[in-house]
Amino acid sequence: MINAIERAAAAARPNHVRLDDVDTAILRELVRDARIPNNALAEKVGIAPSTALARMRALRESGVIKGFHADIDLELLGLEISAMVSILVHSHARSRMTEIAEHLSGLDSVQRVFLMGGDRDLLVHVSCESPTRLRDFVSAHLNDPAIANTQTNLIFSELRHGD
Repeated sequence: MINAIERAAAAARPNHVRLDDVDTAILRELVRDARIPNNALAEKVGIAPSTALARMRALRESGVIKGFHADIDLELLGLEISAMVSILVHSHARSRMTEIAEHLSGLDSVQRVFLMGGDRDLLVHVSCESPTRLRDFVSAHLNDPAIANTQTNLIFSELRHGD
């Protein structure tokens, strides 16, 4: 994620927010720890706390920072199995892709839904208590006549930049 931010900051594209080295450094630190106090952020980036505050405000107002999220350990909550389920939507139902994605995103076991390009249309991150619950989820919620095919891939572990 951090390398992608740095590449985007260096690229000159019309209609995109331009980031300088300070903005990029702020984003790098926020990716590592979104709860970092402003004075610690300023110190790490090498700017005054008031400058860090103003830069953060500008990044939020421009839409570069969309929000701050908690990173929850799903296994500690009893959701011991996670999977990425890729979905192919029938060609006659392509107009319903967004509707299907929105429906899926509202289900309890669903963590995230992505609309994709390529050989699959949707990618759904699902977390359940057991393999049986995962099977039940797929059977109950992905048995839509608009869905041509699904493929379920178990997630063994997740690696993140900075971990």
